[in-house]
Amino acid sequence: MIIVKTSRLIISKVTHKDAPFFLELMNSPNWIKYIGDRNVKTVKEAESYLKKGILKSYAALGYGFYKVALKSNPSVAIGICGLIKREELEIPDLGFAMLPQYVGKGYGYESSVAVLEEAKNKYDITKVGAITLELNVNSIKLLEKLGFSFEKKIKPFDDDKELLFFVKQLL
Repeated sequence: MIIVKTSRLIISKVTHKDAPFFLELMNSPNWIKYIGDRNVKTVKEAESYLKKGILKSYAALGYGFYKVALKSNPSVAIGICGLIKREELEIPDLGFAMLPQYVGKGYGYESSVAVLEEAKNKYDITKVGAITLELNVNSIKLLEKLGFSFEKKIKPFDDDKELLFFVKQLL
């Protein structure tokens, strides 16, 4: 199901059929380095990950992470972008990840703008967060370009990693 189209992208809901793509994305170098190894090593494990996370979020909240594809080749996913409501944070947070060959081409920005607009208009979300590692300079630059402001350093998860917490008001 298509959520929104931008000038270059099609952003749509994830389905079980996207498990092979998620397997590739979750084992890409940047995912492992900046998001973490989720120990998803087979298509079956990717299906389980989708069921317990993204698909569950759609059912509970109506939104979640979305698949990003190029309009010029809509059958091939290039990344994800969307919102997640984590128990550890008071507000939904924006997340994005692209396959290595699509990093640095503006797709993260373009998809994020569309997702934030959707959050505001369809779900009446007025404030969004974002978390990232301090060493993820590209993510920080993108969040700043999107109008997010650094708020504080936090350790929201059991792994005790310190993350930067950014916030944006959706007006």
